Amino acid sequence: MSDANATESDAPAGVKGGSRTGETAENAAKDVIAVDPYDEDEGTANRLTAHTGDGVRHRAFTCLLFDEDGRILLAQRAARKRLWDTHWDGTVASHPRRGQSQVEATEERLEEELGITPDQYDDLRVTDRFEYKRDYYDEGVEWEVCAVLKATLTDTSFDRDEDEVGGVLWADYDDLFEHPRYYRQLRLCPWFEIAMKRDHEGDADPEPSGERY
Repeated sequence: MSDANATESDAPAGVKGGSRTGETAENAAKDVIAVDPYDEDEGTANRLTAHTGDGVRHRAFTCLLFDEDGRILLAQRAARKRLWDTHWDGTVASHPRRGQSQVEATEERLEEELGITPDQYDDLRVTDRFEYKRDYYDEGVEWEVCAVLKATLTDTSFDRDEDEVGGVLWADYDDLFEHPRYYRQLRLCPWFEIAMKRDHEGDADPEPSGERY
């Protein structure tokens, strides 16, 4: 798929691209890396357990890709997602596996979800890291020490996986932060909102502070 301002899937939840039940089963078969407030490894936890009840604090990442004009590529979480389904996120977000760096995990996820390969961007790097915890209605919880990675696309072509990405759009990053009322139709993921706020207010720091949002 070539560069576009926006594209969205019109498939209802549970039809095209699998179901929320299927995603729950996938999560139950995977682990995440449990961490302390400073992102130090404390072993592994079942991925479903980590996102249920009071949750387990674990390692995660979100990636923000920009074009050469400073616009950010936002991705809508697929309707099959158990948590924050159909909300708008940074470009990709997920969890590294044991033994993976945040950069390696991000490269992998960009290719899996959007078909974006490392030769399409420059200087992928960790720019921030913070802890947050949010409940999603009565369905689950996110409790993460989240690394933020950034890069600039020199080739803006992509091919989204509709099982993972419901839609994509380009947005003026500064305008999105400074004028949220203009974008109120977009339900943003909380970790992306925190990352954007910290970035614009000069609080971004790759070393976690131990404080929780």
